[in-house]
Amino acid sequence: MNLQVLKQLENQIAELKEVSTKHNLDFNEVINNLEQKVNDIKIHLNENMEVWDKIQLSRIQQRPTTLDYIHHIFEDFIELHGDRLYGEDPALVSGIATFEGMPITVLGNQKGKNTKDNIYRRFGMSQPEGYRKSLRIMQQANKFNRPIVTFINTAGAFPGREAEERGQSQAIALNLREMASFGVPIICFVVGEGGSGGALALGIGNRIYMLENTFYSVISPEGAAALLWKDATQAKRAAEALKITAKDLMELGVIDEIIKEPVGGAHIDIPLQSHFIKETLRKALQELGQLDKGILRQQRFDKFRKIGEYIEERTFK
Repeated sequence: MNLQVLKQLENQIAELKEVSTKHNLDFNEVINNLEQKVNDIKIHLNENMEVWDKIQLSRIQQRPTTLDYIHHIFEDFIELHGDRLYGEDPALVSGIATFEGMPITVLGNQKGKNTKDNIYRRFGMSQPEGYRKSLRIMQQANKFNRPIVTFINTAGAFPGREAEERGQSQAIALNLREMASFGVPIICFVVGEGGSGGALALGIGNRIYMLENTFYSVISPEGAAALLWKDATQAKRAAEALKITAKDLMELGVIDEIIKEPVGGAHIDIPLQSHFIKETLRKALQELGQLDKGILRQQRFDKFRKIGEYIEERTFK
């Protein structure tokens, strides 16, 4: 039982509803039975989902984007554009909004809703101007003492030659350094793919939360498989070995909390998913809003120092 079976049943339901409406036929009993079966499958999938299923679910095109969450969680959003050096990057959106009356700076990777939109958004993979824009907006937030909220959903930074020529690696590195120094709360949500330095460039936060069916990794499963076994078709095997799901990273102490998703995934009920994120954000702002700038910096430093903690076994002669 997998996502393909679920999709087939949902298509059958849609077709029956269409025929029922078009020819005035009563298929209510059949549709109700199929909908009950779909619901049972969704519950089963949620409880028994394999790592590779979660990876696939985190990548589907229907998954809510940063702009979806901004629309459902914040008010009075004003989008800000450009890096004041080269240009605008539509793969990353940023701006100012209010959250229950509090001014917030919010930014995140932006994927498209269809093929045309995805080409325009470069599938959520930023060029250097995107990271420079995000840094400019975050520096402004730090200056005016506004909390920063980031939404991470990218396969990685754009890997093209032009991005490297314009300083991709330097732009990401500057984000890491500057985010570590800010004296305002930084709250990060991994809402889809969290791939490589492209994700980390928005991930130096006091709190890092992951949705239930997402992953966060230094390399994609396909990339790891190609490096380890010279075979990208081994991606499923690599995904299990990498320990990159929300559950794995919670156990390893990389993230602070897992946010549950509606049965079937975040795309099934975007308002409900936004409500879950909103509750977590409210709690984080209440906790971090009481800390002064020095403590916020130190808490962030301590948090990242603990990641990757290990015990060294020494041998004595």
